Amino acid sequence: MSDDCCAPGGAQVAASTDSAGRTDSAGPAGADGSPGLTTRQADVATCDDGCCSTGTGSPRGPAASAPPDDARRAVLSRRVRLFVAATITYNVIEAVIAITAGAIASSAALIGFGLDSTVEVASAAAVAWQFAGRDPQRRERLALKVIAVSFFALAAYVTFESVTALLGGEEADHSTVGITLAAVSLAIMPVLSYAQRRAGRELGSASAVADSKQTLLCTYLSAVVLVGLLLNSLFGWAWADPAAALVIAALAVKEGRDAWRGDHCC
Repeated sequence: MSDDCCAPGGAQVAASTDSAGRTDSAGPAGADGSPGLTTRQADVATCDDGCCSTGTGSPRGPAASAPPDDARRAVLSRRVRLFVAATITYNVIEAVIAITAGAIASSAALIGFGLDSTVEVASAAAVAWQFAGRDPQRRERLALKVIAVSFFALAAYVTFESVTALLGGEEADHSTVGITLAAVSLAIMPVLSYAQRRAGRELGSASAVADSKQTLLCTYLSAVVLVGLLLNSLFGWAWADPAAALVIAALAVKEGRDAWRGDHCC
């Protein structure tokens, strides 16, 4: 199926010919006399990926619910703004603590963790800006671009720090504060990510879902930092943290690419 199975905003589009070369033909009329689905529309209704490739539509398929009405959209928009505000607040605190603790312990991982928090703040701020307007959908595309750039910036920095550490950078000291912070983030961030992703999916907002994946990536990074700090403290394995962080960088590149293309609707 071609990428234009849904138009911006989630509306179905009928085309004269699909990607397989089939010509649209209307199906049987409905019981109320309404026109039947064309071949193209029937395909859209059962699209395997269940969402619009434009990133602005809502999930499709048998399990998909009807689009939210204006009242429900207002409630969901408020929820997204609340989750974004919570994410920004937490990440500002996390950044200050992580960068300070990292500087004290000479830990590139902790400093990188703190800088990752600032990237997440930028991503969340883009979504906050989008939903501050009267018509968030008009700002969707630009917000997605900002989120994508945030992912790429994170990947670049984590890669640089990881390679530097693997090539013989300064070994980090034990950091109780860093271990505690990573553990707390590992508990909090998945909850924020899930709540925002759920609201974003129902609202049909690709940027809200993309930002929730940025938050989820922080969860993975928290786990990597925690394991790396523990292995370094307990066994002196200084290479464990940067090696695992390279995997996170690869994930960040993928998520950034998806956000740039607008592939975060589900």
